[in-house]
Order: sequence, then C-alpha cells, then structure tokens
Amino acid sequence: MTPAGRQRRESVRIQAVGLFEQKAKPSEVARRLRVSLKSAYQWHRLWRDGGAAALVSCGPSGSRCRLSPYCLEKLTRFLEEGPAAHGWVEDQVWTASRVATLIGRKFHVSYSVSGATRLMHRLGFSPQVPARRVAERDEQAVIAWKEATWAEVKGPGRPAGATSASRTKPASPDGRPGDGPGAGAASPRS
Repeated sequence: MTPAGRQRRESVRIQAVGLFEQKAKPSEVARRLRVSLKSAYQWHRLWRDGGAAALVSCGPSGSRCRLSPYCLEKLTRFLEEGPAAHGWVEDQVWTASRVATLIGRKFHVSYSVSGATRLMHRLGFSPQVPARRVAERDEQAVIAWKEATWAEVKGPGRPAGATSASRTKPASPDGRPGDGPGAGAASPRS
C-alpha cells in the first residue's frame, strides 16, 4: 500500500472512532465512511475492547525488510553503478533475478524474484526485461528471409468471404433460416 493509501486508511479509522464515540452503529459507520460492514464491525470490536488506541495503525503490514537501512543504502549504490560493474556485461539492465542474485552475493540474504521486484520499487528502481537476442544474429539475413521466404511459406490465407464459425460444416447462405414463424429455432440434427 502506498503512503497516501495508508494515510487515508488511518484517517478513516480516526473518523470511525469519532462516530463510535457518538454512539453510531457499525452499519451506519460503514455507510457513512464507505467501508465494508466487516471492517466497521471489526473496528467497533477493537474500539470497544481497547479504545481509540486499538485502532491506531501499527505501520505497514507484511514481513519486515531483511536488509538493514545501511544495507539498503549500499544496495542503492550498487544498482546505480549498473549491472556491468557487478559482472553482467551482456546488457545494461537490472532484472529482478539479477538483483536477487546481487543481494545474495553482497549481503548473504536470500530474496525471491518477486521480493526483489518489490524491493527495487521501494528503492525507486524498476526491473527491466532484456530483449533476448543471439549475439551472432544477422539482421540483414533476417530481413531478407522475412521478405522472400516467409511470403512463400505463409501462403495466401483464406478468401475474405468464405469463413465459417463451424470447423465441420462450411458456411452456406442457403441453409440459413428464413424470416417466417419459427425462424431461428433449433432444427433437429441429421
């Protein structure tokens, strides 16, 4: 959740406390604050059992970051240096997989690819997906093949008017039902 989203949620909870203190029922709180009934009843129970302090957020949910603030600063510097400085010379992109590997090498902490992606976003980076091209690829040969050979292999395709939705029975204008009574009704199969 974004910081703005957390602030809104906190604001709504504070408003709920005010309404509960004015003897509003959870259903009315849900309607007025545009939250689910389940949330309103849960907040009411927390407020009843622990007061306003029970509804104060304890920070973002989820697991804690496994890297210290110092390690996060070092990781940011490593990412700014670029992939080539850390052994990836093929292309200059940080993939989530590479960042997870870098974290493992430098900090001896294991991160999944999705965890590395979230961490990169948190640090203001975005993982890139490199274009997979063979180093020996001959662009001129590829263009020549597409223009000459592919046109022959591909074939002409279907004529524009002869398509059918059925794979077993070709389209036939004669077989369509008329406009009379019962038109369009299912006919028995033969």
